[in-house]
Amino acid sequence: MKRHKLIVISGPTAVGKTSFAVVLAKLLKCPILSSDARQFYKEMFIGTNVPSKAEQQGIRHDFIQHLSIHDSYSVGDFEKDALSLLDEHFTKHSIVIMVGGSNLYNNAVVHGLDTFPEVSEKTKDHWQLQYEEKGLKYLQQELQKLDPDYFQTVDQHNHVRLLRALHICTVAGKPYSSFLGQNRKQRDFDAISIEISMPREQLYNNINRRVDIMMEKGLLAEAKVLHPHKHINALKTVGYRELFRYFNEEQSLEEAVADIKTNTRRFAKRQLTWLRNHPCVHKVPYDTTVNTDLVRQLGLEI
Repeated sequence: MKRHKLIVISGPTAVGKTSFAVVLAKLLKCPILSSDARQFYKEMFIGTNVPSKAEQQGIRHDFIQHLSIHDSYSVGDFEKDALSLLDEHFTKHSIVIMVGGSNLYNNAVVHGLDTFPEVSEKTKDHWQLQYEEKGLKYLQQELQKLDPDYFQTVDQHNHVRLLRALHICTVAGKPYSSFLGQNRKQRDFDAISIEISMPREQLYNNINRRVDIMMEKGLLAEAKVLHPHKHINALKTVGYRELFRYFNEEQSLEEAVADIKTNTRRFAKRQLTWLRNHPCVHKVPYDTTVNTDLVRQLGLEI
């Protein structure tokens, strides 16, 4: 009996993962699961570059704007929900596509979550106090010293992830990254990994242009509506936090937009670092034609 296939499409932001996945899904007549954690929230549309209605036309998309920013949702929740949904899809389809730039979420579905030592409340309280008294910069400096490898891939502006890594470094006495990938689970499907690649300069130009397009589409107004909820973790992300600083009169709009571009490029660089440390079987140039020849190269049948 042939095993079901999960095609996992990854790559840095703005490389063209969505359009690639949509064309491939239409060719294979299969559904798409989004693993982009930023696209889970219905209040966030422009700033997260959610697939358009035209792109979703004719293809079932799951995990697109299915939550509210007020909902609590973890990577563990996503792993559980995605595996359940895959069981459902595999009763009708032999192939399913998962696409997104949240590599932690991709990895959780394919390999399972990593196991870490327990952290005492005393340790958590210690680092929380450090954060409150010394700020984000201090957490960044400490993690860079304790785990330089993970520091290169983590969202360095996400204090929750920084704190989590520092908790583990403290109680284990060794880097957080040393626990990653050590507890792989067996799945009842085969994963086919595809990384979409693009020359760095072209990627950065795409990022800059996409930010300009988002602003033209109304990102400023979208962020204005969300500004009262800026304390919510889902909103502490590129494209929103920079505009929140503009609303707080901490910088000009021009500076905020420039920061969005800079921080998005930095985010893409971290994604590339992660992908370099987790090489895909199939590295596909961004301008590859998605056709039956490519399908055969992937070892699939239409």
